[in-house]
Amino acid sequence: MFNSTSTQENRRGSGPARKLALACILQLSALVSACGMIPAKDHKPEPVVARVLPPPTPRTEGAIYQAGQQMELFADLKARRVGDVLTIVLNESTNASKNAITKTAKTTSVANSAPTLFGQSMTIKGAPILSATLNGADSFDGEGSSTQSNSLAGSLTVTVVDVQANGNLVVQGDKTLKLNQGDEFVHISGVIRTADIATNNTVTSDKLADAKISYSGKGVVDSSNRVGWLARFFNSPFSPF
Repeated sequence: MFNSTSTQENRRGSGPARKLALACILQLSALVSACGMIPAKDHKPEPVVARVLPPPTPRTEGAIYQAGQQMELFADLKARRVGDVLTIVLNESTNASKNAITKTAKTTSVANSAPTLFGQSMTIKGAPILSATLNGADSFDGEGSSTQSNSLAGSLTVTVVDVQANGNLVVQGDKTLKLNQGDEFVHISGVIRTADIATNNTVTSDKLADAKISYSGKGVVDSSNRVGWLARFFNSPFSPF
């Protein structure tokens, strides 16, 4: 009778505590799931606003040279002023590889025989004393390799946003593509020389100084290529495993 009463009391006492613990676990799981379901904010490049050119200087009647009026009779039609546009031909290709192999080995051996006194070895009950033998070995074998390659091809028309004192052009441009299953964003900015601009008003991306080229997107395809929040946790430095 005593045992059954104690069991009932334990069940009554543990019931509310168990429900509270279960509720806490469910709330924590819901919170973690909600945090994982929140999509990361995709970086969308800021749109480029072309600078407005100052109004031309009023024409002077009867003068051959007009201040503020520019006419290129024998030059190619290439970008050279703020607000002009030119096309960047993307031709990016990078390859990198690295291999490392390290092997080390170390062996230590120490032997100290028992001393003798009057021609007799020092022993206790026939067992020699003051003798020692030490052996140790240590080895390390490590190997690692890494290979990475990237390529980007295409073209993007950019706008001249500034002209430096030496004549170099600061360009910047964006492209947004809305596809069936998502959006694609391309951003390019950098500095180019007017001498590198071809006669068709194009320049290759390898001639772009201080280049910042980004290609990103969002949508179904981009989401399918992302690792889940739980897998990201186990791959992070905070994972205990």
